[in-house]
Amino acid sequence: MKKIMQWVMAATLICGSNVYISCSPDDDDTPEVPTDEVELQLRQMTLREKVGQLFYVRPECLDTTIHFNQPSGIDGSTDDIRAIKLQAVNATMRAVNEKYPVGGIILYAHNIDDEAQLSAFIPQIRALKGSPLLCIDEEGGRVARIGNNANFTVEKFESMGAIGATGDPQNAYRCGNVIGTYLHRYGFDIDFAPVADVNTNPDNVVIGARAFSDDPEVAAPMVTNYLQGLKDAGVTGCIKHFPGHGDTKADTHFGYAQSLKTWDDMMNCEMITFKAGIQWGVQLIMTAHIATPNVAGSDIPATMSSVILQDKLRGFLGYQNIIITDAMEMGAITQQYTNAEAAVGTLQAGADIVLGPQNFVGAFDAVVKAVEDGVLTEERIDQSVRRILKLKNQIRQ
Repeated sequence: MKKIMQWVMAATLICGSNVYISCSPDDDDTPEVPTDEVELQLRQMTLREKVGQLFYVRPECLDTTIHFNQPSGIDGSTDDIRAIKLQAVNATMRAVNEKYPVGGIILYAHNIDDEAQLSAFIPQIRALKGSPLLCIDEEGGRVARIGNNANFTVEKFESMGAIGATGDPQNAYRCGNVIGTYLHRYGFDIDFAPVADVNTNPDNVVIGARAFSDDPEVAAPMVTNYLQGLKDAGVTGCIKHFPGHGDTKADTHFGYAQSLKTWDDMMNCEMITFKAGIQWGVQLIMTAHIATPNVAGSDIPATMSSVILQDKLRGFLGYQNIIITDAMEMGAITQQYTNAEAAVGTLQAGADIVLGPQNFVGAFDAVVKAVEDGVLTEERIDQSVRRILKLKNQIRQ
């Protein structure tokens, strides 16, 4: 009898506990407040604020009085853009930015005159809506917006090919650290470097000596050491151009380019450097606009291919950080897609950041409409914004 009473009392306590829990505030309709900083930020954002984070643009994209339809070359310029030399935030840009927040701004050579001008320009950019990060292509060698400007006294580097030829990854570290040090001093957050391509095609007109080597085993440690050099200087690096632009002949700045390699071919070459970067912990990988028909199964540019971005980069290689496109104003994209198709299509394929759309306002509106029409879900947008906010928080700590 005593055992029966003990059992009844225990059961009563358990049931009482269940009743208490069911009436607790945790089970009412009060929404749960996220404790994670990124989730808290995300919950407080409007759709337009979220969409703005997906765009990293040249300053000219915020000035709607400027129109340019030519594809940009490797220096990021067209004849009309070079002539304008936009080097300060103006009233039109501020007005457009009120409705169109932006996640990042990339500066090209024509946006930079000297130290005094750059020192005045960057705080103006920082004040824009969307809290943009400051980005630049400063690889060293022929792609160096500051290094090749005679008004700046910084160390110049011949090429990454010359560094790779030394066979010493510490030289790549030093290059990244020197570049990162002056970029950090001037106020930049992200350097779209180093090139992780393996320059296996001697007829390649766009990569060449921008790559460390034609041997992936030589290039891989150069890439990771360069990244570490940037990081130690306080700048975030970005490896490019996935899945590899080194085996092409044509220049995607102006039109169609392709690699006929299979995935197995790439695993034995290009992926050696990209895997090294991923294992190191790279925060951004930039896509190539090249077609890879023997991998993607069609002539679609890698930037627009879910096979390349989702199946291969995220699925097969396990990459979890930010995927950023190469500039979407380049000929390989604009000759095949409208401005709206390109912006929406690359997000559908799995990219997180749309870099350099030909028409920022139009691309922004297209993404908002795609969400409103159900072509893109807000949950899909949130996936990318989470990654972007995480990086921003890391950079600004």
